[in-house]
Amino acid sequence: MSEPASTDAARNAVPHGADSEVGRLRTVVLHRPGPELKRLTPRNNDKLLFDGIPWVARAQEEHDAFAEALRGRDVEVLYLTELLTETLEQESARNHAITSALTGLHLGDTMRGYLAGFLRDASPAELTEYLTAGIRNDEVRGGFGLVTSLLARDDFLVDPLPNLLFTRDSSVWVRDRVAITSLSMPARKRETQLTELIYTEHPRFRGTRRLHGWHNEHVEGGDVLLLAPGVIAVGVGERTTPAGVERLARQVFHADLAHTVLAVPIAQERATMHLDTVCTMVDVDKIVMYPNIADSLTAYAVTLAEPADDAGAQVLEVARAEPFLVAAARAMGIDALHQIDTGLDPVTAEREQWDDGNNTLALAPRVAVAYERNVETNDRLEAAGIEVVRIAGSELGSGRGGPRCMSCPVARDPLPA
Repeated sequence: MSEPASTDAARNAVPHGADSEVGRLRTVVLHRPGPELKRLTPRNNDKLLFDGIPWVARAQEEHDAFAEALRGRDVEVLYLTELLTETLEQESARNHAITSALTGLHLGDTMRGYLAGFLRDASPAELTEYLTAGIRNDEVRGGFGLVTSLLARDDFLVDPLPNLLFTRDSSVWVRDRVAITSLSMPARKRETQLTELIYTEHPRFRGTRRLHGWHNEHVEGGDVLLLAPGVIAVGVGERTTPAGVERLARQVFHADLAHTVLAVPIAQERATMHLDTVCTMVDVDKIVMYPNIADSLTAYAVTLAEPADDAGAQVLEVARAEPFLVAAARAMGIDALHQIDTGLDPVTAEREQWDDGNNTLALAPRVAVAYERNVETNDRLEAAGIEVVRIAGSELGSGRGGPRCMSCPVARDPLPA
């Protein structure tokens, strides 16, 4: 199913980082659907942000085919749970992960004390499963008291994390630094804590410089597009807040990682939860975009004003709103950012946007992975000179996410200057 996550010296020699969405993809982090998806029921799927109950075995088959398609293009595939298990071999990482998982106020001291001991006795692989698939009230063999008496048998003491499938959201590489994001939905808050633990303690990533952090204002990776070296677009809507964009902008400017951040307001709706649900880059100057909002999508260009204020602090300059494509092209230093429409007509566009027709993963300039079900969008991509690597996604899409959502690029080749 996979190659070892951290033992191939040649692979590890590939520098980590990305300066665009379309540079040749070298290394990516995925999460293969696992037992956490079997925890979804009609009673909890809304709370856990899934629109349906996936057929887990089929989802795994689809995901394996996705990973194999990437390997077939010479992309190194790392699995999140393998990285986590390797990280949890260290005592300090284990203690941190256990403490973070047991901070919920619903546990009570009796159950918290029992679970702390139980988890400390688990092997790294077992601990990984408990942290990701969760622990139900009827699965414990101790800690009995008021909490276990009053909670339903199938209530979770440690919640499962089915959205781990969408590895894009919890971290984003910006050049040689990794931004640990801050996920807004309660069902996903622990994801970024585990991601930060990997980037802090795993031998492969130890020493990596980090940006943002799970404790800061909300920014989600699906809202962050690296349009070009030095140009970052960030969606502001259901998941990412204006304050989160401001915090990220200050950090990337301070680290000289970007010269322009485009703040892009998007509707606060399930169908447009992230910026990458309405547009993704497929070439250095081409973007696939949901046409029903293309004319109304705007952007505020944020740059660093010179000089700083009297105290030496950064001053951000925010331009007036402009059409997104206009503001993006200007920041990127190109004549035009060419739009490829999702679908063929407004109805088809709406259907294929819901099925993540915009959510492509670029493997290189003019090469992108897309769900095979979005026939009209894929035809339009090919007509524009984009090679489409089609994958199945009937079950993977039940959590509302496409190939880009399911992948966190760790290493891309830089684009030519």
